[in-house]
Amino acid sequence: MDGRCSQWRVRALPRRNARPSRFLSDSNTMSELSMLCLSSFTLPKAGLAFLLMLTGAVGALAQPTSPPPAPVPDAKLIEEAATRASDLPNLRSLIVSHNGSVLVERGFSGARLDRPTNIKSASKTIMSALVGIAIERGTLRGVDQPVASILGQSIPSDADARIKKITIGHLLSMQAGLGRTSGRNYGAWISSDNWVRYILSRPFVDEPGGRMLYSTGSTHLLSAALTRASKRSTLELARDWLGEPLEVDVAPWTRDPQGIYLGGNEMALSPRALLRFGEMYRQGGMIDGKRVVSENWIRESWTPRTSSPFTGDAYGYGWFMREMHGHRAHYAWGFGGQMLYVIPSLSLTVVMTSNATEPSREDNYIGQLHALVADGIVPAFLPRQSETTGSLGTNGSQTEKPL
Repeated sequence: MDGRCSQWRVRALPRRNARPSRFLSDSNTMSELSMLCLSSFTLPKAGLAFLLMLTGAVGALAQPTSPPPAPVPDAKLIEEAATRASDLPNLRSLIVSHNGSVLVERGFSGARLDRPTNIKSASKTIMSALVGIAIERGTLRGVDQPVASILGQSIPSDADARIKKITIGHLLSMQAGLGRTSGRNYGAWISSDNWVRYILSRPFVDEPGGRMLYSTGSTHLLSAALTRASKRSTLELARDWLGEPLEVDVAPWTRDPQGIYLGGNEMALSPRALLRFGEMYRQGGMIDGKRVVSENWIRESWTPRTSSPFTGDAYGYGWFMREMHGHRAHYAWGFGGQMLYVIPSLSLTVVMTSNATEPSREDNYIGQLHALVADGIVPAFLPRQSETTGSLGTNGSQTEKPL
């Protein structure tokens, strides 16, 4: 080199297995520049200074950026939703949890949040979790396993041959094809002397895997299958597989004449216990660092497989699904308005329990509960104009506190 110029070549050395499409945006790229002196090329010192300044600027631009902060919950909207909830005469409890922090926890008409209450058909969602755990542990072979391979001795000798085509998956998604035991048929079913045999004797009204035929009989067959396959009662399994890791009490509930716990109805959980269950699903099957349900099972359960003839909402394995402001809400629904909503994209879990003696479809009460969540609670967790424009706005300093 002389006093007038410096002799350089700038060469970027890619890392092993680096992909060209990511190379220029890689923050390590500039640290891998090798500048070699060559006699065949000269670069004025001013140009060199500019080049070094440029590489520093590119390196700074290449640094990873932090994701935008999550929207701060709007305390005013949350309070308005809680007030709106108190005006529903049949509502007994409301819990709203965001990212694991309880924001609203209220009981109405003397209801206690730590007292077990009949969650009615929300029990079907609990049964789905037990089936998923049983598959993971090898107690059941999988969703394609024919239920006849487990309950064969309960199948009537003159049963329709299609009974052997019904799988665990069909029972979970209410696509068994058998005539319903719910609604007006419920009384005759639970008055029979053998609930399992009664279900398996029902006539086919569709093919296995066909349309959704909502029936508690289907989930009772799951309870019977779990009992036969594990040689343990469904109550024992629920306490061992769910109650213990979730640290919640699971009280005994109704049993059929053969001693099998009713699958899909009459389970009793407190609103706080139901919240723990929902939070576990929101966190991909984990609770307090412990694996309870496999992430794959949650994904399978939340995959739409059919739709409700009553609401049009999608249905998976024991979960209903609907959209709320562009976010997928997964929910459990029990008679009278026993509700659990899980909205992972908003880190939101909502529990509502209601008077269990009044039908939730009466006077569109279920519609009021959906609206309370969709139009009252969810908007409090959506980005607001002040946040999307980069300003903290009036709520910028709010923190999550129970109301």
